[in-house]
Amino acid sequence: MHCLLISRIILVLLMSYALLLPTPVSAVPMINDPKGFQDIPWGAALTLRSDLAPARTGPHINEYRAKTGSPSFANEEMASILYTSVDDQFARVTIRYHGDAIHKRVLAYLEAQFGPLERIPGQMTRGLNQQYTWRGTDTEINLTYQASTERGFIFIDSRTLAPRFNDHITDSAE
Repeated sequence: MHCLLISRIILVLLMSYALLLPTPVSAVPMINDPKGFQDIPWGAALTLRSDLAPARTGPHINEYRAKTGSPSFANEEMASILYTSVDDQFARVTIRYHGDAIHKRVLAYLEAQFGPLERIPGQMTRGLNQQYTWRGTDTEINLTYQASTERGFIFIDSRTLAPRFNDHITDSAE
């Protein structure tokens, strides 16, 4: 009897935990691949841009922020926007934002620009953790929203350059 109760408690806990995880989804085929971000093409040397300042530098991976103005995307003010290069080639943008109202407007903007989510049945549009992906020929956009903290993250990646980040991850377990 005691083992049955423990088994049920464990099952309930596992099911509850599973509800908190993002639902794995397929990528929506992207229309209008931007081939970069805000008129900066993938592969551009960010070191040559006078409008960006280094935020964090390393031997292979460097992050930059805009020198002036508030970070904005989708006609909304964002918490931050980081431009990342690998081996001096622009490869990723990381955008952070806060608030449910901004999330709804960002999601509507992404759907209008890159394709509606209705194309993939089962893509999660509500819940504690929401995750969406648009995949184009040259660009992949991943949006994750944590409803409990009202925090959103957008990763806009070069499909050919972003995998090179893995080449420079060191194994700290040695």
